[in-house]
Amino acid sequence: MLYVIGLGPGKEELMSQEALDAIKDCEIIVGYSTYMRLIRDLVKDKEHVATGMRQEIDRCQKAIDLALETEKNVGVVSSGDAGVYGMAGLILELIGDNADLEVKVIPGITASLGAAAVMGAPLMNDFCHISLSDLMTPMSVIEKRLHAAAQGDFVICLYNPRSKGRPDHLSKALSIISQYKSEDTIVGIGKDVGRKKEDYILTTIKDLDESLVDMTTIVIIGNKETYVKNGRMITPRGYTL
Repeated sequence: MLYVIGLGPGKEELMSQEALDAIKDCEIIVGYSTYMRLIRDLVKDKEHVATGMRQEIDRCQKAIDLALETEKNVGVVSSGDAGVYGMAGLILELIGDNADLEVKVIPGITASLGAAAVMGAPLMNDFCHISLSDLMTPMSVIEKRLHAAAQGDFVICLYNPRSKGRPDHLSKALSIISQYKSEDTIVGIGKDVGRKKEDYILTTIKDLDESLVDMTTIVIIGNKETYVKNGRMITPRGYTL
């Protein structure tokens, strides 16, 4: 069996019981070194294989090979949900038509859901996820999606919003979004959600301090109805109160 396990933010309390049971059931754990550190207490007695950033294909192929060759239960771990910018799709693509290996994908709490719970209730109406990383998606496609989402007034969750290699992608995204949304639109910045340094900031498009945003941050941009009450970000569902 090959498990593809969503760890959520990485804190054990925010992992599903199914994820914890799968980790316990696995004899070998494969994952990105940073994620492996998050669960080191859960895998300390297991064989594990850790790889660095941008080695996703090698990592997934290694997990597949181990599962086929050893006939042991192998787990591939991803932060958040394994099917949201995680390893689930890559595993299934690499396996292809190989019917000799059973795969079970186990969901986890995504960055957007974890951050939304901390901020209040910003995702109560239609929302979408857009990653600002152009490592595998051309920036022209990302920009097209930003235009469409903003024009439709979706609540927009921005993943991979800003890094040393992509310092201007967030400002470019906000510039596009501001063509359709007011600069007073509420924005939530969730940092290190579910981890020791967890924090969140509620601001607006025009007042957002980009220096606070990095790769451990999720940015949630509200719709025209989103507001702040008692320090919580709320997007109304539409109930008559």
